[in-house]
Amino acid sequence: MDAATLTYDTLRFGEFEDFPETSEPVWILGKEYNALTEKDEILSDVTSRLWFTYRKNFPPIGGTGPTSDTGWGCMLRCGQMILGEALVCRHVGRDWRWARGQKQREEYISILNAFIDKKDSYYSIHQIAQMGVGEGKPIGQWYGPNTVAQVLKKLAVFDTWSRLVVHVAMDNTVVIEEIKRLCMPWLDAACYEPEGAGELNGCLGGACALAEEETALWRPLVLLIPLRLGLSDINEAYIETLKQCFMLPQSLGVIGGKPNSAHYFIGYVGEELIYLDPHTTQPAVDPCEDSQVPDETYHCQHPPCRMHICELDPSIAAGFFCRTEDEFDDWCMRIRRLSCNRGGLPMFELVDSQPCHMVSIDALNLTPDFLDPDRLERFFDSEDEEFEILSL
Repeated sequence: MDAATLTYDTLRFGEFEDFPETSEPVWILGKEYNALTEKDEILSDVTSRLWFTYRKNFPPIGGTGPTSDTGWGCMLRCGQMILGEALVCRHVGRDWRWARGQKQREEYISILNAFIDKKDSYYSIHQIAQMGVGEGKPIGQWYGPNTVAQVLKKLAVFDTWSRLVVHVAMDNTVVIEEIKRLCMPWLDAACYEPEGAGELNGCLGGACALAEEETALWRPLVLLIPLRLGLSDINEAYIETLKQCFMLPQSLGVIGGKPNSAHYFIGYVGEELIYLDPHTTQPAVDPCEDSQVPDETYHCQHPPCRMHICELDPSIAAGFFCRTEDEFDDWCMRIRRLSCNRGGLPMFELVDSQPCHMVSIDALNLTPDFLDPDRLERFFDSEDEEFEILSL
């Protein structure tokens, strides 16, 4: 068992440090709070986020694999948390609040069922671990932020209820044209001739090949941006920009952590990051016969953890959610404003169209089997050496 697990499991039975009495603003996923007058609101917001931790005694992964993810699944759990926040925003809204013992909305129950630790849940530890094999990660091996982002992108394709577009922006570059073509497939279809149309992402081109709802709606976007903000330590030039990302209304937070220990960062106060920690092992939960889920263990009901921002490992993935095209356009405007500020160094580049030197992995339809090791390292997990933990 890794040291981080032992430490956290010991602390969870003791006293958690209360939220600081400070006049500095507290930012939680795009919401601003006053710690002196809105402490209850802060704690309610944090408690309402989905909290995924290590679990034990779930069905064996792959039928014969591990029955617990203690010691290796912390980044997978952080990936579940950032995607879980996107699903909450998608189906029940950012302002939704959880309260112990209250009857929950059907949409919330459906979200939670998508993460239950069993093989047929869309985003279960089983699905993430097995999909990771295709990214070169054997079951039980630790992931980096980049790998978990790639896996979530692949799993979201099967979630027809949410109809999300999960886009992983590589090379520190977000391409507006690329995202709009993904979220509005009819833009591509309209460019095809009625006859002789080729294939588009494996589907026949042409507007007639698309369902009516696909031609009328923007598919909600989950944008994940893997970044490296320094070598062994975070470059202080990025700190103010990172903090400002938590202020954006589209923020899903950041997955990353310290070496050997992944966290889900949801905000900041002063020079401290606020995060949810997956490093506690709880028993696996089974849905009831009526599909309700005993959900108290999926919400962190103590003051959130905090750490100084300079302790952050430089390998992270930042997440954003845009339900509509207007929200995405607003996000682009805000990011451009941030890049003009002199208070910090931009963490990534926002461009209108794909630079000629960039080649999309999706366009090439590459899989790990067809990539040489150097290119696989570059595209999928160049950060993992900083996060490596010892085998159990």
